[in-house]
Order: sequence, then C-alpha cells, then structure tokens
Amino acid sequence: MDPYITGKTRLYGLVGDPLTAAKSPQLLNQLFAEQRVDAACVPFWVKAENLSAFVTGARAMGNLSGMLVTMPHKQRMLEFVDELHPTARQVGALNVIRCEADGRWVGAIFDGVGCVLGMQWEGNHPANKSVLLVGAGGAGSAIAFAVASAGASKLTISDANELRAGDLATSVAAETSCDARSGPPDPRGFDVVINATPLGMKVDDAMPIDPERLAPGAIVVDIINASEPTPLRRAAQARGCRTQDGGPMHQGQAVYALKFLGFDYLPDGRSAQDHGPR
Repeated sequence: MDPYITGKTRLYGLVGDPLTAAKSPQLLNQLFAEQRVDAACVPFWVKAENLSAFVTGARAMGNLSGMLVTMPHKQRMLEFVDELHPTARQVGALNVIRCEADGRWVGAIFDGVGCVLGMQWEGNHPANKSVLLVGAGGAGSAIAFAVASAGASKLTISDANELRAGDLATSVAAETSCDARSGPPDPRGFDVVINATPLGMKVDDAMPIDPERLAPGAIVVDIINASEPTPLRRAAQARGCRTQDGGPMHQGQAVYALKFLGFDYLPDGRSAQDHGPR
C-alpha cells in the first residue's frame, strides 16, 4: 500500500458508534491502493448527540468525497443530505453518502440488496422461502424490502417497537408481491431467520429469538460482523441449522456502495456470475 498522503488526497469516512469491529477502512484503503487512487478512508467515531455538529464540520471539508454510515446514524442522517437515491426513499434510512463536486450530498442504502447478494453467494437464496426478520431499524428495513423483492414467499417482521414493525410490513406488502406482516420473534416454521438487531454485539446481550424453537435445517443469518460466532449462531449450529455471519452481507453491500461511489469492486473468491448486481 502506498503510504503517502498528498495535498490532493480525496477523503472517505466511516461514520458510526461504535466502530471497534469496523472493516470498511481496511477494505477501501486496500482498494484505493490496488487501483492507484489518491484517496484514503478513515473512521469517524461520532456519538448520536454529536451528529449535527459533525455534519457541520464535514460540510466544510472540500476534499470529502463520500461516507459510509453505520449504527446509530442510518435514519437520522436522512435529514442532513440534499438528495435521496430511490433505495433511501423507500427504506427511510441510508448507509452511504456521495459528496458531489457541487457540494450536494446524495444518500443511498444498500444493506438490503447487499444482504440478499451475500445470501445468494452462500447458497442461502431467500426466494420461495418463509422468512422471519427480527429488527426493523435502518438495516432491517432495507433487508425487508430486498428479501421481499428477491421472491420470499412469506415475510414476518418482528421488532421491540411493534408499531414500527407493523408500519414496515404494511409498506413492504404494498410495494412488493410478498405476503408481509408483523409478528412475534418466534422462529417456529420459518425456513430463514435473519437477525437485524444489535443483539449479540455484547457478550451479555439477550438472544433475539429462542433458538430452541428453530427447526433443524433452517437457515439463520446474523448480520453482526464479528470475528467469533455470535451466541445465536452457536446455538443455531447446535440445533443443526445452516448459519451465516455478517461477512457476506458486508461484502455484498460494499459491491453496491462502492459502485455508487464510482469504484469497481468484487470480493476475493467471488465471480461476476455469482448473482452480482445487475
């Protein structure tokens, strides 16, 4: 990797709290080095109460070309951008911002299509399957629309905020042909269970579902991108379930996000024929 930063270096950021497990800076900086782009990606650790002040400062930076946005800012950041990509308008959240030369910020979200692409890569395509999605926040909302659009036969959305889960299910049902509804986080009878909550990031977190209710052979996707299997994944494996961590989703959404930012990217070991973005 070229270690030199010049006066012309374009800056990309990862904005969130916490960022201790973030892998995006490594991925982008390796990509910039391989493609010989004078750019760098750095983490911006911004607490929720400081987001407005951060945006004011970021707007003053003439060499800021884009940002990846993660928890807990995916929904609130909507109020700070000038234009929304159709994905962000549909979901009501964003996870990437492109900073245009004229000063406009354009926001999009690719968590959902990235999750589905990662599932396809791993042989866990949600088409024609019943899906339980736990978590209706920014990432969960994006995944709900993407899973429904990918051909899931039934989608049940569960969230601690039942009103939010119900509103999301209504929107998904109205915009897709999927049978989408809200319900409890009970995994019995589902082919696929997706955890889109933060539960599992801390060792003392509660389980997002009761793993004893999982059917052996079910697919359990935990979008948490951790070096070790989460308690949910370990329990699901013990039940004889197929499991998938957040890595493939992270790679999948990076394909879309980097294309949005103007870069071509394909993860190692993946081919362009592996259900990549059309």
